Amino acid sequence: MAHDNDELMQFRLSSAPFAESGQLDAFLEVWGRKMLRMEIEPLGGHPLRIDAMLRSLPNFAMASGPRSPMRVHRTAELIDHDDILLIVMTGGAGELRQHGRVVALGEGDAVLSANGTPATFAMPTPSRTITYRFSRDLLRPRIPNLDDLVARPIARDRQALRLIVGYSGVLSDQSALTTAELRRAVSTHMHELAVLLLDGKLEAQSSDGLRAARLKALKDDILQRIAQSSLSVDEIAASQQISERYIRQLFAGEETTFTDFVREARLARAWRMLTDAAQLHRPIHAIAYESGFADLSYFNRVFRRRFDMTPSDARAVARRQN
Repeated sequence: MAHDNDELMQFRLSSAPFAESGQLDAFLEVWGRKMLRMEIEPLGGHPLRIDAMLRSLPNFAMASGPRSPMRVHRTAELIDHDDILLIVMTGGAGELRQHGRVVALGEGDAVLSANGTPATFAMPTPSRTITYRFSRDLLRPRIPNLDDLVARPIARDRQALRLIVGYSGVLSDQSALTTAELRRAVSTHMHELAVLLLDGKLEAQSSDGLRAARLKALKDDILQRIAQSSLSVDEIAASQQISERYIRQLFAGEETTFTDFVREARLARAWRMLTDAAQLHRPIHAIAYESGFADLSYFNRVFRRRFDMTPSDARAVARRQN
């Protein structure tokens, strides 16, 4: 699931075509044993279903998607590397057996697994997982007790875990991965967050990953609340459990401000709604309000400044194009 060069590799893995053609045995052999290096056993009479997106960067990889009830065995003869896996249950439940320990996971929980030793992971119900592969060589110098942390539960409320899950969304943003330098930076950031999660030593000069993850979490939180006209920096600070000063520092690092980011996000939302063919009949003031603008005159003023046309002009252009 990982590779040594600086390219981004991604592909979708689906059992559906094999099931339709009656070739699930071939899927289990070729994709299960030879590619994923695991034995896959359906549970409870449920038909096998795997629909995963795999993405691989330098020294780092991620696989995510839904799975039918199944048990996965990593036997000694199938082991091909000794990297560290972080498994996050984003839906359903799971159970890891490794190093003589048994860890039960609920939705949102996570656990480390060492790929270099046999293990069994069972999902008794339809589930969704995200599996991250981290380089053991990069983690070991900063986490001396790395193997002691394997098969130990990681609670869903750990802030570092939320940052890892949130920041990994960067892998879906092609603009963030256009160069080898950016891809290496994302891989480095993910390893820094893993160190933070596992209570290792996060060196001051290596804090770029934490800042990048914090900033992404901030932006995601803001975008989820963007329709709230009362949205404020103190509300986001409380939600993210960081100070308002730190939020301002994070945005300053991108040569912008909290206020400017919120305004631009609201304007972008308003533009999409105004030019959406399905919403051309809706009043402009309603769209302005749903974009977080409580003052219509202010909305008209900043919209014209941003797009060099009025909201009515934008709607007229959209009507001509539809």
